[in-house]
Amino acid sequence: MDPYGNPTPAPGTWAQPGWPQRSADGPAAQGPTAPGQPYPGPPPFGPPVPQQPGPQQPSHRAGRLRMGVAGLLAGALVGGGAGAGVVLLADGADGPGSDAGTAAAQNVTITNPETATAVTAAAAKAAPSAVTVYVTNGSGSGSGSGVVLSEDGYVLTNDHVVSIDGAGQPVVSVRTPDGTLYDATVVGTQPVYDLAVLRLEDASGLAPATFGDSDAVQVGDLAVAIGAPLGLSDTVTDGIISARGRAVATGSTEGDATVIDALQTDAAINPGNSGGALVNGAGEVIGINTAIATVASGAPGQQAQSGSIGVGFAIPGNTAERIAQEIVADGSADITYLGVSAQTAPDGTNPGIGTGAQVVQVQPGTPASDAGLQAGDVVTAVGDRLVTTSTELTAAVRSASPGEEVTLTVRRGQSTEQIDVTLGATEG
Repeated sequence: MDPYGNPTPAPGTWAQPGWPQRSADGPAAQGPTAPGQPYPGPPPFGPPVPQQPGPQQPSHRAGRLRMGVAGLLAGALVGGGAGAGVVLLADGADGPGSDAGTAAAQNVTITNPETATAVTAAAAKAAPSAVTVYVTNGSGSGSGSGVVLSEDGYVLTNDHVVSIDGAGQPVVSVRTPDGTLYDATVVGTQPVYDLAVLRLEDASGLAPATFGDSDAVQVGDLAVAIGAPLGLSDTVTDGIISARGRAVATGSTEGDATVIDALQTDAAINPGNSGGALVNGAGEVIGINTAIATVASGAPGQQAQSGSIGVGFAIPGNTAERIAQEIVADGSADITYLGVSAQTAPDGTNPGIGTGAQVVQVQPGTPASDAGLQAGDVVTAVGDRLVTTSTELTAAVRSASPGEEVTLTVRRGQSTEQIDVTLGATEG
């Protein structure tokens, strides 16, 4: 892990814990995949197929006659090992753009009370704030999902949804639930947290999502995913919260991995759900869907299974809301950091088992240095959160807000110490 919390490979025989996974837009790899970015062919599998715009249709917005790219979306963040703990940033309660005025809260409309379910109510509440994001540049195109933040057109999505590889500046369009297609610009991105904020041109009267407290989520709670899997807008799936604080690293290499402190859910999340909302039974956003686990192929040359297998991951809503607020305010968001390079400390008898995050180097002038951390220290907990790998340390650090004081449990030689650290922030 570098001084700003990015994991780095550990030398020796230690292998980062993980499950076989595949980018929704690429070949099989190890690590969680992000269900957003151009999907590689006709649904659900196949070689790349250029996506063509459909026939023009009149927009609900006067003077606008265009169609978005009806493409399928897959994740760009893939290849990193998946650890057992992750990154989260807590935040305030007010959503970005709230000072510009918000639309009236959406009423939950139940047309048939006798057959209505909790999912029916949650979907009715959250669906008006769910949008589909279309992105294209000179080398490709794709689609993803997003969440309305404000009446005047701020939208939250994943960074990997709007960051298509290749030449040319991406062209972004967003379709709202009423069918209106807006041109959009990227206000700012935070790749470390895989989040981006868009601004829709000439938008007004949109329905902002309501964010719930993701710290209050419990395992077993209802979870409803709303988005555009495989380009199918306004798709609703449901399940439960399977785990909290799941450290997930995604990326093509360990060095550039995005680490998230994920909520794990068995609600079906597929390519195209990236950037969409995961909501609770009250229809409140508790997470932003970003990655899925996949099953690797059993034979050389075969592709991994790319659809939902009931193991999906979402960025906690408190983190997403804080990052979004900062991006809306000035186009960037801070990264919480400790200031150490670390590797996973393996168990003496089984190198495949981590026993903590071993400090390799302490950067001078950082929170870690000021607190007295030393090379060779092994961090085994952050607060009451167990740390067994360097990825889990990254996740735990980033799950705190800049300036927050945390207590590290540190194994130093034969003794164990408690060390208080005030975490720092660096601009993303």
